[in-house]
Amino acid sequence: MLTRDQIDKVVWMALEEDAPFGDITSETLVPETAVATADLVARELGVFSGGEVFAVAMTTLDDSVKVTLHVADGDHFDKGAVLASVSGPARIVLRAERIALNLVQRMTGIATLTATYVAAVEGTKARVVDTRKTTPGLRALERHAVRSGGGHNHRYSLSDAVMAKDNHLAVIDDLTAALRKAREDLPHTIHIEVEVDRLEQLDAVLAAGANTIMLDNFSLEDLRKGVGIIGDQALVEASGGITLDTIAEVARTGVDIISVGALTHSVRALDLGLDISVG
Repeated sequence: MLTRDQIDKVVWMALEEDAPFGDITSETLVPETAVATADLVARELGVFSGGEVFAVAMTTLDDSVKVTLHVADGDHFDKGAVLASVSGPARIVLRAERIALNLVQRMTGIATLTATYVAAVEGTKARVVDTRKTTPGLRALERHAVRSGGGHNHRYSLSDAVMAKDNHLAVIDDLTAALRKAREDLPHTIHIEVEVDRLEQLDAVLAAGANTIMLDNFSLEDLRKGVGIIGDQALVEASGGITLDTIAEVARTGVDIISVGALTHSVRALDLGLDISVG
């Protein structure tokens, strides 16, 4: 769940970065008494995310600014829709405009892309999840946006679960023994996942009792074989190069989870605009 503390940290960092010594343009040209009203308008259709983030960004510097959200996170909208309205001191609205837009455009872009991936696997049991390939400092916001689009989150950080990837396996002599030792030493609540890149590795991982096995960059044929070998002994995750063109076929192999780094690492910000008038 996205918390107010997480939002505040990002918004303050962004505001300080964008105007460390104030907004020279607005403070020079805009009368101190000027009042602005503005609409957040969709330039294209999409799925909304970041309503609270937008509101916090607009109101942090002056709580007399008023923000009314017309859609909720997860709502679909059409081109031209008014997503939120803002009113307050013009200098404050203008100073916060770019920060608020940057964050809500990125979050809405992630939600929109995620919804497209989720729609592509409809009718299968596969769950679309994100990865740790997030923008440094924005992980909480981007993970929330994935949920807004109907997706799910993988582990939040390195502290949340054991996930042995190829570079870990490269320096482990006896994988089964290492995983069994981890199971003995860790609390029973810790989830253990192991990434494999060929079918021949499955026996050693299954013998160790992993909770999830990631089949990384497998062909469709090998994915089906892997699902058959693993059965109900562990959750099966597919990963590596998943695109909108391939995800439906991957889902039909019977995997439980499909992780897609593109949801956050190469998403396009959705085109939203803040149309301002000054009264």
